[in-house]
Amino acid sequence: MLLDTLFVNGRFTTLDPRRPFATRLGVFGGRIAGLDEEVDGVRAEVVVDLRGAPAVPGFNDAHHHLSLRGQRLRELDLRLSDLEELYARVAERAAELPASAWVRGSGYDQNKLGAHPSREALDRAAGGRPVWLQHTSGHMGVASTAAFALMGFPDLTAVPDVPGGSVGRDAAGLPDGLLTEQAQELAHRVLRPVAQEEFIEGIALASQAAASEGLTSFAEPGVGHGLVGNGPLDVAAFQEALRRGLLRQRATLMPGSPNLHAVGDGFGLDLGIGTGLGDERLRIGAVKIFSDGSLIGRTAAMCCDYAGEPGNRGFLQEDAGTLRELILRAHDAGWQIATHAIGDHAVDVVLDAYAEAQARRPRPEARHRIEHCAVTSDEQVARIAALGVIPVPQGRFISEIGDGMLAALGPSRARGCYRQRSFLDAGIVLPGSSDCPVVEGAPLLGLHDLVNQRTAAGEPFNPDEALTVEQALRAYTLGSAYASFEEGVKGSLERGKLADFAVLSDDLFAVHPAGIRDITVTATVVGGAFTHDAAGYTA
Repeated sequence: MLLDTLFVNGRFTTLDPRRPFATRLGVFGGRIAGLDEEVDGVRAEVVVDLRGAPAVPGFNDAHHHLSLRGQRLRELDLRLSDLEELYARVAERAAELPASAWVRGSGYDQNKLGAHPSREALDRAAGGRPVWLQHTSGHMGVASTAAFALMGFPDLTAVPDVPGGSVGRDAAGLPDGLLTEQAQELAHRVLRPVAQEEFIEGIALASQAAASEGLTSFAEPGVGHGLVGNGPLDVAAFQEALRRGLLRQRATLMPGSPNLHAVGDGFGLDLGIGTGLGDERLRIGAVKIFSDGSLIGRTAAMCCDYAGEPGNRGFLQEDAGTLRELILRAHDAGWQIATHAIGDHAVDVVLDAYAEAQARRPRPEARHRIEHCAVTSDEQVARIAALGVIPVPQGRFISEIGDGMLAALGPSRARGCYRQRSFLDAGIVLPGSSDCPVVEGAPLLGLHDLVNQRTAAGEPFNPDEALTVEQALRAYTLGSAYASFEEGVKGSLERGKLADFAVLSDDLFAVHPAGIRDITVTATVVGGAFTHDAAGYTA
């Protein structure tokens, strides 16, 4: 037998209990043909010496907005801590543009700035140009007066309230610029979809960045029409990016729920397309449903008031009855369902619907998901386990936006925020995910936060939920594979599985936990081929 590639002199952590470690890995047809003695006496067309470097199964992000990451890489970066600096950056960008051009930016966080930007201040900074600045969460944004005019509201008194969202207003009742949740559609209908070539270029930019971080697979939570999608040709753009060699990861695309409709006697996409269609490089995953909003934006639907904001418990983006009906129809049609639910009230609404769906039409292996599943009680954790639901929390939130989350909840409720170990202790499979570009997408940064549980200010976030290094690695590999029904082909390094792995600058299990974030990815391999090679292994 002649292998395609034989990787030698590596230190592979396999996550296969029958063979936890290996030094050699053979690849044939994109899959692992064998490890160590299984490849004795076998020749290969290419032999790659990993020079003793540690390697782990390829990282798999269960919730990564790769296309949105790509678009944000093309916009003004507003991850700042000073509001005046934000206005200065807007002014600087505006000065470079024609008078009628949009100023687009993203990544700001009012918890770090002290307040949201305002419409009138953006008018001054941008010299009257249209401005749209998206909050880091993606659940809100701020528009200038000229932007409202292009949305169809030259008269600001005519801007309507929007169900499932909110329009911020000043003392005179005029829009202050802030649009939350479904109210963002006022801006999206003008700004989306971006041109197809620009969208493909964004996929390429983000995919290259993700490859340098060791990412070999991801799930894109929301394509097509909807709050986070771009437009009706999103899947075609991913297909074209893959055809051109620009998409370096294996992608699972989740259509947003607004794309589903009656199809014959069923419910789904045209031609009856549903969860699982595709191949090992590009496939359709769960349907993505939004139930509520953002924790740091204080729009997520809670059972109790946000700290310091009497009367504010957030809100559902649809009423509970409408959400229930949507979930029941998608379940009956055979879809895996991934519902965004951050607040504990939203989690209850979603669990009620999942339980009813399973009672009416049992599907033992449905693997319905709750994206984020951010604030939960002990009772809800037990219910998630009993229903076989997969929670998809984000570790990287802990350091980047953890201070804002703790401030929103107050100390008495923080214990239930972004649980990790509690899910594992309840027997639940835990995936690893980032929600990039809400926060940085590098899996090693996510692993760091899962283990260390420290906010940007150095405060303990939720120490009782800290994971071991092995638990965190399993989440970002086997756990994420399970969440997409792919644990049989990815997540560990063993014969017959896909030859996807990341080569690291240091050993995850040997460094001090505080140093995990300093580890770099020296190479990334998908199907036995390098998608990133900073170390020059192929030179």
